[in-house]
Amino acid sequence: MPSSDSPAIAPEVAPLTRLQQHHVLWMAFLAWMFAGLELQLFILIHLQMMDGLLGSGFEDKLATLWFARFQAAFLFGAAAGGWLFGSLGDSIGRTRSMGLSVLCYSGFTLACYFVDSVPAMIVLRFLACLGIGGVWPNAVALVAEAWPSASRPFLAGLLGAAANVGAVLLGVIGYSWHITNDDWRWTLLIGATPFLLGIWVLIAVPESRKWLAARQATTTAARSSSVGEVLRPPLLSTLLLGIGLGAVPVVGTAANASWVNPWTSKVAEATSGGAAKKSPPNPTSKALTMINRSGGGILGSLLGGIIASLFGRRLTYFLISLGTLALSSWIYGWIDPLHPHFQWYVFAYGFIGVAYFGWLPLFLPEMFPTRVRSTGAGISFNTGRIIAGIVVLTTSSIVAAAGGDYAAIGFWSGMIYVVGMLIIWLVPRKAPVLAD
Repeated sequence: MPSSDSPAIAPEVAPLTRLQQHHVLWMAFLAWMFAGLELQLFILIHLQMMDGLLGSGFEDKLATLWFARFQAAFLFGAAAGGWLFGSLGDSIGRTRSMGLSVLCYSGFTLACYFVDSVPAMIVLRFLACLGIGGVWPNAVALVAEAWPSASRPFLAGLLGAAANVGAVLLGVIGYSWHITNDDWRWTLLIGATPFLLGIWVLIAVPESRKWLAARQATTTAARSSSVGEVLRPPLLSTLLLGIGLGAVPVVGTAANASWVNPWTSKVAEATSGGAAKKSPPNPTSKALTMINRSGGGILGSLLGGIIASLFGRRLTYFLISLGTLALSSWIYGWIDPLHPHFQWYVFAYGFIGVAYFGWLPLFLPEMFPTRVRSTGAGISFNTGRIIAGIVVLTTSSIVAAAGGDYAAIGFWSGMIYVVGMLIIWLVPRKAPVLAD
């Protein structure tokens, strides 16, 4: 008989069948796809929503400030959700935490439908984005643990592409059906549709077998300390590196690339003689920009993990940073939305810049052991959103003071990619492995 000091031997946990593996993959894909739709929703309807809530006649600089505040609400909410639901994923299970995350973002988006004030809308947006932040760490942990390592580069890219599929879907909706100042709330009902998906995840998606095995072999005291474990050595240095690697693309997306949509809308309004104040720009402007950027992002995400597996994690991240810096500087510094090839450049911008999000689902789960994988990946990815939120609020004030010069702030915020070109060389040459 083993002594009381002997480690507990975990019972065998039956592996997932191939059908269950696919079930896990596609439910994680849908959860993150609808989160991607939610990410872009308030960007698409911003001007119409502001007109509906504030009344017509508001100044451009006020629209810029509120755009930034809604972006900050998303960023801070998603960051908090990454910590909250990431920790829950390690304590109550990946599937339950992912299901609750989907219910969170869809349920609070539905509540936005009934709101008539900007402050209340901001609060509900923050609460909805808790769920957006919570989906990512649990989805990537589920998929990483459900599939063999040989499949992971492609699956990491597929999962990274999911959010961009959602953004393209939303762009197509905005392109096909006009969103007017008097009729924009219906888009919030679209954002609420994944509620049924959340229920399905809770009742039908199988739990990670690696998490179950680790759970059975871990003491009760250790189970409750996943956040504490990643916040102290030896995992603290890994966490800080993960935060840095996740922050660059998150800041780049929220504080650099996101300005391309309102910039397109503003130029379209100016060229229409200001008519867009009561009749929003033709969907071939903002919606088409969203479709092209996210469409490029789908391809970039799909290839990000594969390229990293072929050329190495460090070199791939460096080249993504370099390419995104070059395109951001070109788009914001030398052309404008009236350029005949603007939409092609936006597509390329999405292709290269969003390749980060095929790289991250491959690399971040590799950095942390099973018992704290969801927590570590969630904190690494989402803490960058806090930095991005601060940058967005700061730059919006500068844009408003400059009369809405989106091009200038887009150009200078693109310097974040220089940080990515430097920080990647702090990653050890030998990549971590998803070993346990």
